[in-house]
Amino acid sequence: MKRLTSFLLILMMIPLLYFIQQGVAREWSEAQVLKNTIGETIELTEPAISIPISMTDRNGKIFAEEYVEWRQPLPLDSIPDFIQQLFLISEDQGFFEHKGYDVAAIVRAFAINARSEDMSQGASTITQQVVRMRFLTTEKTYERKFKELLYAAELEKQSSKDDILGMYLNEMFFGNQVYGIGAAATYYFNRPLDQLSPAEMAFIAAIPNNPSKYNPLRHFDLTKKRQELLLSVLSTNGVITELEAETWKQEEIVLNVKAKANKFNMYSSYVLAELEELIGHSEGFTASIAASTTQSERQSKIVALKKRTADVIADGIQIETALDPVKQKHDETSLSSLLKMKDLQAGAAVIDNTTKEIVSIYGGKGFRKGDFNRSYQAVRQPGSAIKPLLVYAPYLESGPYKESTPIDSSNICIGSYCPTNIGGYTYGMTTVKEAFRRSHNTAAVRLFRKVGIKEAFSHLTIFGFKNVTEEDYTYPAALGGFHRGVTPLELASAYSSFVDGMYSTPHAIRAVKDREGNVLYDWKDEPVRAWSPSTVGTVRTLMEDVVLNGTGKGIRYTTTYTGAKTGTTDHYKDLWVAGMNDQYTTAVWIGYDKPASIQRQSNQKIHLRAFNELLYIPK
Repeated sequence: MKRLTSFLLILMMIPLLYFIQQGVAREWSEAQVLKNTIGETIELTEPAISIPISMTDRNGKIFAEEYVEWRQPLPLDSIPDFIQQLFLISEDQGFFEHKGYDVAAIVRAFAINARSEDMSQGASTITQQVVRMRFLTTEKTYERKFKELLYAAELEKQSSKDDILGMYLNEMFFGNQVYGIGAAATYYFNRPLDQLSPAEMAFIAAIPNNPSKYNPLRHFDLTKKRQELLLSVLSTNGVITELEAETWKQEEIVLNVKAKANKFNMYSSYVLAELEELIGHSEGFTASIAASTTQSERQSKIVALKKRTADVIADGIQIETALDPVKQKHDETSLSSLLKMKDLQAGAAVIDNTTKEIVSIYGGKGFRKGDFNRSYQAVRQPGSAIKPLLVYAPYLESGPYKESTPIDSSNICIGSYCPTNIGGYTYGMTTVKEAFRRSHNTAAVRLFRKVGIKEAFSHLTIFGFKNVTEEDYTYPAALGGFHRGVTPLELASAYSSFVDGMYSTPHAIRAVKDREGNVLYDWKDEPVRAWSPSTVGTVRTLMEDVVLNGTGKGIRYTTTYTGAKTGTTDHYKDLWVAGMNDQYTTAVWIGYDKPASIQRQSNQKIHLRAFNELLYIPK
């Protein structure tokens, strides 16, 4: 009796549906959270869909993908008519005639459900299914079902049939975190939808009816049976012939499940950091943050930049990079094999001399996605590796000096500051070349004082060292004594100015494009002159001499030019080498995350061996 009463009540409600729908927008306008109309409500509650992003190397091959859900939305006109007919015939044959719901189908479903005491019989149109996917839950209650009808009617008012069909085909669930027919094609067959055969299209079309039951990775045979049923339905309805249906049923289905691209996490993690920087520069966030007058204002703008970056990523982008996959693999493998001591770490970056692009990144031994990336996040005192940039090049720029110019390497005190040379050795008059070769600290401080602290630091401004401030404007800076320091990537970037005297910030990203291939962002840096040709020539000669005769002996000389400068901080807590050959400029730091002496590794010249590996040129 109770079931009969419920059934009669439902039947009485159906004729009133139209009138209820007309009044519902007015009724809901009184609710603050739903604003003025159901149409606006649907727009406001439209789900935020995160589209995958991909990164390609310099050869155009995808090496990394970031996504939680695999989606590849397609415009309706690029979805084959065969697929559209598959779903229209099997799910909603009256789609182009109804206004969002099918009253006759609802009556049939209610009658069956009333007899069976459950909600197993469906009567949903494609429009209702879109509403359920986008705006409502999947709970099986009459209250939710009635709300679904109202939303469906309103969605039909504000959207065209083609729009709704497109939403449906692009947002339905295909199991295994795959959404949309385009994504299903690339996930299950690793080919675009338009390259699938009709049999393969029908196979993936079988999944959404019950993604768990028809999961082809677990229940292939059940999926195949439903595929055959769908082909029979198309044949019965005259969409295809019986011969076509039987032929396609016999076609062998071979899955080729897409593997998520997840290579070179050291490089891809840096690319994501650079993406935020690129958006910040392109959209004015960087300038605005720099102009902030209070810490709270600055923090608010940083948060806004991070949100903007997240929004760009969520829309789905393709990031074209300068990654050299062969070199990246070599550098990762070789440096990790050198770091045999427990917890000993390294950070490095390699820049192409011709393009001034970042081709390889080393983030640390045992690096995993999301880890601290020592190539651009490890800020350490650079030791004597800073001397070419802060002391010798500024000195050469200040006058007609060259490598043979005599300088005083004897002991010096400036107030209470009395630097000493490595090993405590005392020297007298020597040349620029000899002082550079042996890394005389006393000579470096004298040259630094001669140039002037502010003048010397003015030459660093162009390189944009993020952690160098006016606090560092002291004499110990000539020997790398900074309050914080620099990163391997920053040092390598600055050294790239010794290739030809020109400087533009090296980048990993070549272009950021949307899903249609339109360029959204790219770097527009113009090279500027950092050093005169004579200074470049002299510094390169000095660095070459270090490799041949000085602290860099042990570095392999494999091209027409190889030059470097080593750096060691107090108590051997940090080992550095920065320099270049014909092909690459690089800088490598070796040490412990929690600083401790690595004098033994210094004696074994581990930093020189690491530098050798980083200058490796792939065949």
